Amino acid sequence: MMFPNESSPHLKRFLRQPFGDETDPRGFWRLLLEHLQNMQVRNYAADTIRLRALYVRAFAVWCLERDIEQPALVTKPLLESFQRHLYRLRKANGKPLSWTSQSMHLQEVNQFFRYLVKMNHLPMNPASEIELPKRPKSLPKAILTEDEVERILAEPDTTTPRGLRDRAIFEVFYSCGVRRAELCRLRIDQVDVERRTIFIERGKGQKDRYVPIGLRALLWIARYVEHARDQLQLDGKEPTLFLAGDGKPINPDTLTEYARRYIVSAGVKKQGACHIFRHTMATMMLDNGADIRFIQAILGHERMETTQIYTRTSLRKLLEVHGATHPAEKPDEQPDGEAGS
Repeated sequence: MMFPNESSPHLKRFLRQPFGDETDPRGFWRLLLEHLQNMQVRNYAADTIRLRALYVRAFAVWCLERDIEQPALVTKPLLESFQRHLYRLRKANGKPLSWTSQSMHLQEVNQFFRYLVKMNHLPMNPASEIELPKRPKSLPKAILTEDEVERILAEPDTTTPRGLRDRAIFEVFYSCGVRRAELCRLRIDQVDVERRTIFIERGKGQKDRYVPIGLRALLWIARYVEHARDQLQLDGKEPTLFLAGDGKPINPDTLTEYARRYIVSAGVKKQGACHIFRHTMATMMLDNGADIRFIQAILGHERMETTQIYTRTSLRKLLEVHGATHPAEKPDEQPDGEAGS
């Protein structure tokens, strides 16, 4: 196991800056760095490592404010107090943390303590019996109509390199339903025009998959590569397809901001950004008769239960059945005695 000062630089970037006693081998800082290094060696995704660092750091700082300087001093009552803290916590906009966010905080802390027990830093896991908040089974907050999608896609100024890039990006989102991080990592050589697929390398869960892509999206990619990408590219060896103004791969958070702006400027009164295209694509394909198993493969869901959420937002068939079978929806019959009057 590497010592903290030998860890990859980006691990410390995930933690922002040291906290607590950096020299204490049993303190939060050193043990968390060791844990993240172990995750890196075991080929965990960078996003997974980042989230573990974010949530465990928040817990460690909360403990340090209460003079708890080592994980070994953490007890179940203390963790229950932290859980109540999360429940009462308010974000900058005054809203509470969602039940999902509260649960994620506690799950990541639990995983940290599980690691410490596994590596014999602790005799037992104080978080093992913490009851997590029950997550609501919510539906996607917004689904776009075909008209709304076309209005959003028409917003980028395709006479400029960045506008042409953005049109190609959102055509890919709409056609493939990929996650924003997957799109930001997409390389030119992973677009197969002949087979009409894109290759998603190490998507969520470190899993590879092929995703079908429509001809219209391929044509916009071709226009972007032919007329705009060279104007954004500074390093001739950069393989990433979609580039920012500095010639580097576009940042996922930046992409989210672009999506929000285009949705607002298109006059669409629905909340969402990149992920709204993923929800929309899945729902529309189900409405048009696609088998849910194919939707699962396209979206890269490990469990069918995750994909089945779209069966609850796909309304076209439900409306057809309702209209055809509900008594109140049948054509009104003429009252007796009025025929021929």
